Amino acid sequence: MMRASQSSLAHRLLISLRASNALRPAACQLPPRIFARRDGPTTTLRTLTTSKTRWSAPAATEHRGKSKLFKSADAAVADIKSRSTILSSGFGLCGVAETLITALARRGDSLHSLTAVSNNAGKEDVGGLAVLVKSGQLKRLVLSFLGNNKVLEKKYLTGDIGVELCPQGTLAERIRAAGAGIPAFFTPTGAHSLLQTGDIPVRLDASGKVLERGTPRESREFNGKTYLMEKALPGDVAILRAWKVDEAGNCVFRYTTKAFGPIMAKAAQLTIVEAENIVPIGSIDPNDVDLPGIFVDRIVPATEPKKIDILKLRSSDPSSPSSSPSSSATTSSSSPVTAANDAQTKRDRIARRTAQELKQGYYVNLGVGLPTLAPSFLPADRKVWLQSENGILGMGAYPATEAEADPDIVNAGKETVTLVPGAATFDSAESFGMIRGGHVDVSVLGALQVSAAGDLANYMIPGKVMKGMGGAMDLVSNPDKTKIVVATEHVARDGSPKIVGRCSLPLTGARVVSTIITDLCVFQVDRRAGTLTLTEIAPGVEEKDVRAKTDADFVAANDLKTME
Repeated sequence: MMRASQSSLAHRLLISLRASNALRPAACQLPPRIFARRDGPTTTLRTLTTSKTRWSAPAATEHRGKSKLFKSADAAVADIKSRSTILSSGFGLCGVAETLITALARRGDSLHSLTAVSNNAGKEDVGGLAVLVKSGQLKRLVLSFLGNNKVLEKKYLTGDIGVELCPQGTLAERIRAAGAGIPAFFTPTGAHSLLQTGDIPVRLDASGKVLERGTPRESREFNGKTYLMEKALPGDVAILRAWKVDEAGNCVFRYTTKAFGPIMAKAAQLTIVEAENIVPIGSIDPNDVDLPGIFVDRIVPATEPKKIDILKLRSSDPSSPSSSPSSSATTSSSSPVTAANDAQTKRDRIARRTAQELKQGYYVNLGVGLPTLAPSFLPADRKVWLQSENGILGMGAYPATEAEADPDIVNAGKETVTLVPGAATFDSAESFGMIRGGHVDVSVLGALQVSAAGDLANYMIPGKVMKGMGGAMDLVSNPDKTKIVVATEHVARDGSPKIVGRCSLPLTGARVVSTIITDLCVFQVDRRAGTLTLTEIAPGVEEKDVRAKTDADFVAANDLKTME
């Protein structure tokens, strides 16, 4: 009798579940057990994991055993369908598949409504995804940084294109997870920010009304710390550029061109590589393969030249990281007292003090702008390893001449740089693993605001076009293992204080900053207690001057020192 009752109950539950599934909206129904195969005649539709769940176009498919070589990029992209999601490799213009992007643009109206995933959208009238933005073939972008692209800004602000901004390290990890078959993961990046609440707009109309918000992230605590759940980010097609590719598809990338190429190739249904050099099978030593051929479906010759985003030379920038501390200090102290020289004196003071945070043998990440001046003030006998989040450990000075500049070696600011002996290059997923994992000793960033509790705001001003957070949220994601130092002028251009009791601007990270270095003083932050201590003061500056320009309570140390 009991068994009959249990059987009847199970039967009723099964009927109930079937009825429930029948009543679901079509997009919510349980999927049939259909398996996509790369060597089959068709590929099943997939859900994209960006801001909203929706169906993408089916990707083109390849048959195992066929030659991967295509005569031209036009032939390789001829069967890509509208509404596809394109994973586009590169950082700035470094490592961008310019030949394939140009071929996609030549498809014109026959290829439209594309979603593109990339670190940034290229450079207007120069190259990268800016070509497809201008042609109107893109309807959506998933980026970490917009860059200076007026056409894209206008299309975003008028609702012609949707832009989902994603922290650079999270973007890389979402792509890597897709290629590894991992549907989601938890990360500390973006906790307590607008990213967590979904309040970064994806699409606006011409009046500024938000048509589509971001997706709120599920959060969870592990060991007393907040983590956000991020979903994998697959693509229908990946387009990348490699230095050398053999006919089996094994790829070799030069330097920072590998920032996104290898991970994107693994996350796509179809991967197309444009090769600067196509060589016979066996020509590449197995030890030198960066991307195995299993991840590559089509190979085309690269016909478009490499492009440089920002050509930065040592000779054109006296405060380059290669400048000696003595020459930089002499320049600022002996110049006439003008507004420009006064500003440079302040910047040098901040950079000189910041250099004291960079100890012998430290691994250090320097944010763009003022923080990059700090190495100029390092003693000649102090060795520091500079990490750049686009994939460099052992970053050197700017090149001395244009002939020395290599378009395949750029820093996080997209500027040409060199490498020091012992340097290493790697992809962005590995780079941000170093950062989130706390393997970097010190990270130095600029700021729009810093609170007494160590909250940092440095990527967005409401009412202005948001360029994106880049890697900043990732850089401050592990403050217990990586010391976060803010190097900034004490007040903003309008005279308003940057050190405040509570940040009014959107946060990059909460309770992350340990030390604040300005042109007036140095503060140490107790992140747990939420208090500031004034420990050093600049020559000629009095404590009352600091208090007048600081919108936060602080106490002065008993042994208040003079900034060196």
